[in-house]
Amino acid sequence: MTEQSDRRRFYLWTTLGNLLEKLPVQFAVRVAQGAGWLVALRATPTRGVVSDNLRAIIEAGSTTPVDEAVLKRWVRRSYASYARYWAEGATLPALNPGIAHSRIAFIDGEQRLRTAMEQGKGVIIALPHIGSWEWGGALVAKIGYPMTAVAEQLEPPEMFEYFVEKREAVGLSILPLDKNAGKRLIATLRDGGLVGLLCDRDLAGDGIAVSLLGRSARVPAGPATLALRTGAVLLAGVAYSGDGNQHAVYISEPIDTERSSNLRSDVHRVTQSLMDEISSLIQRAPEQWHVFVPGFVDESEAP
Repeated sequence: MTEQSDRRRFYLWTTLGNLLEKLPVQFAVRVAQGAGWLVALRATPTRGVVSDNLRAIIEAGSTTPVDEAVLKRWVRRSYASYARYWAEGATLPALNPGIAHSRIAFIDGEQRLRTAMEQGKGVIIALPHIGSWEWGGALVAKIGYPMTAVAEQLEPPEMFEYFVEKREAVGLSILPLDKNAGKRLIATLRDGGLVGLLCDRDLAGDGIAVSLLGRSARVPAGPATLALRTGAVLLAGVAYSGDGNQHAVYISEPIDTERSSNLRSDVHRVTQSLMDEISSLIQRAPEQWHVFVPGFVDESEAP
């Protein structure tokens, strides 16, 4: 994009974000969901990708192909869910903290997180693109564990600053994805802190081959590598969007990160164990897996 188009995008996003902050949350969500349903009616390449991803989720472990009419309904739900994610993410920083915290709770895993944090080795929560990790970050900050995450830098720089400011307002600390990010994450873990890393999309193009939902995929090796190198506890976590305006956080059992003599083999083993857990989390709410790019790779790349 040109600098001029980046600037237009910045003004568009900030204007929409500021507008949504001023609307009642449920009204903003209903408008966004309606828009999502309408967008899902358009035959676009992206809709085809979403359909393929949902097909993989629904057919995983089954010998029966999904009915095409059923699949179309799942696609519409997925677009509506993604629209809800953006609306709630935009309104979250402006919500009264008491109201926000009343709308999210642990369904399982709070004690697992507390136990891991009490070990003092640092904790990594591997986050799939499910539901709203920002809401999950707000909850863990509330119970005393502010989360540090990494985000890709945006253009113009003011866009990234806006993004960081909004997430810091709910208790998240955002680091830019640059050459210093790794060192700062390691320092956070060595101080016994909490790090959240998105784990199911190979944004950098250097991911490793694993099986996800029974299909070949490439995902980041970062969560496994960081856990193995620092000794931090590795968990999987997700904040599902529930009924109405509610949200529910789930934290997994610790992923086995015992070291052997071969780091490369360990990274693959740990990442595959993590993806087995992530597959289960995706299947609980297929429409909430907000991955609008191809989620899988050619079978020839199978691990």
